[in-house]
Amino acid sequence: MTTAGPFRKKRPDAAGITRGLKDVVRAHFRLGDDDAIMISQIECQLPGCPPLETVIAFWCEDGKRRQFKVFKSLAEVSEDDLPPWWMKSALIHDDFAECSCC
Repeated sequence: MTTAGPFRKKRPDAAGITRGLKDVVRAHFRLGDDDAIMISQIECQLPGCPPLETVIAFWCEDGKRRQFKVFKSLAEVSEDDLPPWWMKSALIHDDFAECSCC
């Protein structure tokens, strides 16, 4: 049973699913062992948004953050949902962009 909001219980296997997806992201985008990867499943409260989405971000040796969303729960994300590896530079996230969508 899960509860709503910030105090909801996590799935007992969430850490394993996240670790496995990090391995997939690292291999898919040809990241180094020291490149940081962050994966979060979030609930969207805005009208028209999917109820759950998975945000994937990673930092390469150039220090720039790459980020994208998959409109699925963490447990449903697979390598087929990731952008092609050669689009890695197109995923660079500008921290100064004034965009409320991402």
